[in-house]
Amino acid sequence: MIEDIIAGGAKALGIALPEGALEKYGQFIDALMAANREFNLTAIETPEDAARLHILDSLGLLNAIGKEAGSIIDIGTGGGLPGVALKIARPEAKITLLDATEKKIEFLSELTSKLGIPCICVAGRAEELGRKREFREKYDCAVSRAVARLAVLCELSLPMVKVGGRFLAMKAADSDREIEEAKNAIETLGGKISGIETYNIPGTGIPRRVVVVEKIAPTPEKYPRRWAAVTKRTL
Repeated sequence: MIEDIIAGGAKALGIALPEGALEKYGQFIDALMAANREFNLTAIETPEDAARLHILDSLGLLNAIGKEAGSIIDIGTGGGLPGVALKIARPEAKITLLDATEKKIEFLSELTSKLGIPCICVAGRAEELGRKREFREKYDCAVSRAVARLAVLCELSLPMVKVGGRFLAMKAADSDREIEEAKNAIETLGGKISGIETYNIPGTGIPRRVVVVEKIAPTPEKYPRRWAAVTKRTL
């Protein structure tokens, strides 16, 4: 059932999955459901809903990412979404999973090793790591499904993206005002909105958006700011 949902949904999105991906998605969902009893990873309670609202929603990013992105960082990955879902679909990509909660990163490190989809798993805060040499402007693409305003996500994410790379923010269909509010932040951080991709999550009818932000200039050194400043006064 789970494999059928994901296979049909991927086809509807125009995405070809590699051999063995469906089995790995099943194992990923099983692990998420089991770990959720120990610590909060998802509010979704059934494997079928997880297949649609986690896996297929994440796969909707692939068309926006394109095939040229070799290094991708998932900022605020939580239970591994969208990063783990992307790695299963695109095993050749170098995926970094970043979250501030160490227990979640420990879970993801063990899980990705068991699934045979090695990811770089990092526990830390984006606003701190974005100022460090080993993370700053190192990635072809940053992605985030985290629940935060777009202006905040851009300040946490764009400093890690190479000039010429992209930040992809997963947003709801009714995000026009949020996008408008983020335009100054995006310009200040060296980016520009190059497009907004839309799709419906297969099997749900739920509309989704991917805001595509191109990195066209280096991010000024003073960004990202400390978390208190980021949230108190958005750019």
